[in-house]
Amino acid sequence: MPPLPPCRSLGRQCHEVRVTLRIADLEEDLQPEQDSVATWLLGHRERISFGSPYEAEGALVVDARLHVPCKYLREDGRGARCNAHGFTGRVPTTRVPKPPELRHGERRFSIVADGRLQEVDLRSPEPHRRSLPVLAGSNPCATAPCRTADHRRGAACCRDLTLDVVAPLGDDRLELLLKARKSPYVCKVKRTDEVTVECEVISACHYLEHDGIHCGLHGLRRPDGHEAKPDICYEFPDTGDPELVGHPGCVFLEG
Repeated sequence: MPPLPPCRSLGRQCHEVRVTLRIADLEEDLQPEQDSVATWLLGHRERISFGSPYEAEGALVVDARLHVPCKYLREDGRGARCNAHGFTGRVPTTRVPKPPELRHGERRFSIVADGRLQEVDLRSPEPHRRSLPVLAGSNPCATAPCRTADHRRGAACCRDLTLDVVAPLGDDRLELLLKARKSPYVCKVKRTDEVTVECEVISACHYLEHDGIHCGLHGLRRPDGHEAKPDICYEFPDTGDPELVGHPGCVFLEG
């Protein structure tokens, strides 16, 4: 059995984990790059609640709560039990806030701009006068049988993400709490350096349209001309990485 988290009683950690997430490097990443990756991260709200981004130790970070219960927790109508430590009783109520809407109109969205989440009017680029017509509905992911580890199909890239958790070496409690989360909603927890622990989380992006496949930001631009859809959304899967297996059924990885 892996090391157990050093809990002393049932508590809020049974239902959620509070973390600080690293977004970008303030020296290496320009403002548009910071805003892009922050928009991407703060969009994944299915199982994550976010605070406001702020600067700390040369990085752009954000405090968050991962709303994924502990794998050792067992609950029924009579109460709760921790199968790791044997604690019994009731778990303190944890309120999962309803995520605020990110879309406020046809082209008005809440995105991160100048380091903060704010409502912005986006625009569609004017078509080139000599551009050739293209077929509508050409999204290759629309009918892809991809799926995340919880067996839900469709838009796996938009529901599965990797987080960089700020956890200085020696903070064993936080690392063990992450490893004790219910899989696969939090999984593949590993330390990557002296200050960061990496983990994968299944938490759908709320920029997805009602069909759960198409992205509301796709094809739109910020007022400064940059793509509204985060750059990172165009980078996965990276088939040049030998360690990257990808999601089952991905149209880009299957030959």
